[in-house]
Amino acid sequence: MNSAELAKPKLLVILGPTAVGKSALALDIAREYGAEIVSADSLQVYKYLDIGTAKCSLEERRLVTHHMIDLVEPDEEFNAGIYTKLAEGIIDELHSASKKIVVVGGTFLYVRLLLYGLIERAPGSAELREDMRKERDEAGAEGAGRMYERLRSVDPASADNIHPNDYVRIERALEVYYLTGSRMSQLQSEHNYCGDRYDALKIGLYDERERLRERVGARVEGMIERGLVGEVKGLLEMGYSPRLKPLNSIGYKEIISHLAGDIPLVRAIELIERNTNRLAKRQMTWLRVERDMEWFRFHAETERSRLLKRVEEFWK
Repeated sequence: MNSAELAKPKLLVILGPTAVGKSALALDIAREYGAEIVSADSLQVYKYLDIGTAKCSLEERRLVTHHMIDLVEPDEEFNAGIYTKLAEGIIDELHSASKKIVVVGGTFLYVRLLLYGLIERAPGSAELREDMRKERDEAGAEGAGRMYERLRSVDPASADNIHPNDYVRIERALEVYYLTGSRMSQLQSEHNYCGDRYDALKIGLYDERERLRERVGARVEGMIERGLVGEVKGLLEMGYSPRLKPLNSIGYKEIISHLAGDIPLVRAIELIERNTNRLAKRQMTWLRVERDMEWFRFHAETERSRLLKRVEEFWK
């Protein structure tokens, strides 16, 4: 067994809110270092959803090999568990071939599971999650805190490792406990790698809120110019139901409402921008509690230089 097989795969992980510039940075770095890109985006896995998901162009894919894009039809099942297993296999192959690897995308749950492990024994229940969310919402501003205290009462070890504002992980730990009778912390201790499998550098990109809003506006305008309305119309003409999960995502659901005659195009564009900005805000809330992040204001020249130097040090 050679040293490459013994060493953990190195992953450069690029995270940040939508429209901050993650994909452009990943492409630049991959071209510079001969790396390949592993997408972590829950919508770019679907075929035919190109413009509305800001999927990289065919030309960009010719320049740099991208993985985990265009995997399934819009009406096929896809989830975080499927993503994790497929991405792990790709990373193993790239590592064996001594390829540098960049993971980039806006679906942070996918990144977490990839880095910290998929617990096979832990099932899920959409009904249970919905019940917990209703209970949280009915409690108003105190709802998330109450759910965190409930977790502490049944699984204090998990609570110690979860930020009180990280409701997604709080909900998941409670879900596991209610469905299995086992604590998430217990299952994690029995899991065979628990985040120790990769040597990851997690880069977080951010920008001033107003500048990010401007970038969101420019992105949405560009999507309309490139034919988002026609893309959505084509998906519906192919027979895909507007109720499908990917077609209920931002950009698609608003254009579907326009095509149905419910709202004019100008209103659909306004809603896409509003909902995208709200998504960016939620993403930053999620990322603020993410551990081991190294943050860079990517569009400041001095920060960009510092970031690229850090990447070079990581891959030495």
